[in-house]
Amino acid sequence: MTRVLIAGVSTRGLAESATRAGYEVVAVDGFGDLDLVACASQVHVVRVRGVGRGGRVGGGGRFSAHAAAAAVRDVSCDAAVYGASFENHPGAVRALAANRVLWGNPPAVLARVRDPQRLARAVGDAGLPSPRVRLTRPPPGARGGWVVKPFRSGGGDGVAVWRRGAPMPPRESYFQERISGVTGSIVFAADGRRAIPLGLSRMLVGESAFGAERFRFCGNILGAAGDPQFPADERLLDKATLLAQEVTRAFGLVGVNGIDFVARRGLPYAIEVNPRYTAAMELVERAYGISLFEVHVRACRQILPAFDLAAVRRRTADAVGKAILYARRPGVLGDTRPWLSDADVRDISPPETRVAPREPICTIFARGGDAAACFAALTRRAARLYRDVEGREARSA
Repeated sequence: MTRVLIAGVSTRGLAESATRAGYEVVAVDGFGDLDLVACASQVHVVRVRGVGRGGRVGGGGRFSAHAAAAAVRDVSCDAAVYGASFENHPGAVRALAANRVLWGNPPAVLARVRDPQRLARAVGDAGLPSPRVRLTRPPPGARGGWVVKPFRSGGGDGVAVWRRGAPMPPRESYFQERISGVTGSIVFAADGRRAIPLGLSRMLVGESAFGAERFRFCGNILGAAGDPQFPADERLLDKATLLAQEVTRAFGLVGVNGIDFVARRGLPYAIEVNPRYTAAMELVERAYGISLFEVHVRACRQILPAFDLAAVRRRTADAVGKAILYARRPGVLGDTRPWLSDADVRDISPPETRVAPREPICTIFARGGDAAACFAALTRRAARLYRDVEGREARSA
C-alpha cells in the first residue's frame, strides 16, 4: 500500500478521499479532528503562535506550513500532497517533498500562479475578464470599488474593502478591483497543458447563518445545469472551462486545482487560483461519485479523466452543499463523539475543544431540489447545531 503524506490547514476531506482510494495516510494539519484520526494511520497537529495570515485554527494558535513540513521531516512516506495554505509557501512545499515524490504543483509554479499581476495578464491575454490589480493606492477618480488582499491570502482572511483616505495597507498586500456579481469556483484536473472541469459551485462568503462575516469563506453549493444560483449558467460553464484551460496552459498546472471568480452576465472574473485540492472538491465526490484523490494522482502523471461535466450536470437533479460553522461566541465544546455517526457532519473537533469567536466548530452538508433549497437546508441544520452547542455551553456555565 502506498503511504502518502497529506499536509494542510485542514486535511480531513483530502485524507478521507485518499483512504477510500486505497492509500495509507499520514496527516499533518492544524486541527487533528476526530474524523481525520479515524481515517489516517498517523496524525500530527501543528499550531504556532504569532505566525502570519491565512492559517487560522482553533485551540490558541495558527497553522504554519513551514512548521508542519518540519514536524514530519523524518516521517517515512512514499509521496506528499499538500492542501491550503501551502500554495502561499513554495519553500515549505520544497521541504515537504524532500525525499518524497510530490503529487502537486511544484514550488516554481506556485510562485508564478499566486502572483496576482501575472494571473491578470495571463487571463487578459486569453481574452477573458479579470479584476484590475494594483500594488499602489488607486488614484483619485478611479472608477469602481477596491478591496485590499494579502498576497498570502486564504479563506478570505485579511481581505477588506478599501476606503479612500485610509492609511496604506501593509506592504505584503495588494489592491484588487471589486466586481459585483455571484462568487463562484471551478475545480478541474490538469496535466500541465490541458484541463478537464470537474465541478462548478457557488461560494458562500460572509454568511451570518454560519457565523461568518465580511469576506470569510464558509462553504459551497454545487448545483445542476440551469440552476438559477448562476445567471446564464451554461455560458458561465463554457467560459469558466476556457478560463481553467488557459490558466493551466499559461502556468503549467498539474493535478486538481480551483479558480475562484465573480460571475457577472455569464462571465467569470478570475479572482485567484488555488493550485491544490479545494473545499469544493468533496462536493464533486458526493454529487458525481468520482475519487478526487485518484484523479489528482493520475493527473500529476499526465492522465486526465474522461469526464463530461456539462453532460453530468444535465443528468443531476439535486444541489449538494456544505457550510463551515464558526463559533459565534467563546466557549468549550462538549462531547462531540456522537457527531461521528452522522454522515452530514464532518471536521469534528475533539471533545472539550475551546473555541473563540470566528473559529470553526465543524462542517455540515445538505441536499436540496435546487441551490436555494440546499442553502435553506444548510441554514436549518446550522441553527440546530448552534442551539445544541450554545445550549450546552449555557448549561455548563
